[in-house]
Amino acid sequence: MIYSVKEIFLTIQGEGYNSGRKATFCRFSGCNLWNGLETSKKTAKCNFCDTDFVGVDGINGGKYTLSSLVSKIEKVSKENNKEKKLIVFTGGEPLLQLNEDLIKNLKKKNYEIAIETNGTINPPKGVDWICVSPKIKNKIVLNYGNEIKVVYPQKGINLNEFENLRFEHYYLQPLHNEKYSQNLKKTLEAIMKHPKWKLSLQTHKFIGVK
Repeated sequence: MIYSVKEIFLTIQGEGYNSGRKATFCRFSGCNLWNGLETSKKTAKCNFCDTDFVGVDGINGGKYTLSSLVSKIEKVSKENNKEKKLIVFTGGEPLLQLNEDLIKNLKKKNYEIAIETNGTINPPKGVDWICVSPKIKNKIVLNYGNEIKVVYPQKGINLNEFENLRFEHYYLQPLHNEKYSQNLKKTLEAIMKHPKWKLSLQTHKFIGVK
């Protein structure tokens, strides 16, 4: 298999339960809810994505074989094999490409495997941390995991519909756009009404890291 990767970079995880933790991110190209082109964003199944996942032209981006991708991730991580390392697969939609072969090879190198997914595709075996970020226009099939992170507000969303799913942690994250202050206020109000949910902020955007 050839993997199409937009970028690979070392940073601090800025969102959700693992916020503040050192992590290597591998962003796969492509998504099943939007083609990434601004001309089609308004009619896409997800129309508020703030990430460029088109092509392979990002930092350390490219077309990779299994062995070359593992080697590149190791090089970017800058850690030895004795240390537990966090690798976060994201996109786009990472489950279009992430497979058991890649997971097994990275686990041999002592990586903890995390994914950030829209929840419309079931994951392969071996994923250690599952973060589902559902989009209201799409039914999720992945109804379990470690955390669910809902970007808020979304038109027509009903938080009660998610509360019986099998997740350990429930997060609301204010939509980061030109109405951020309003979105943050609405998010805080929703949390006060739904105490099962906690606030997730995109702290990497505030501290100036990728």
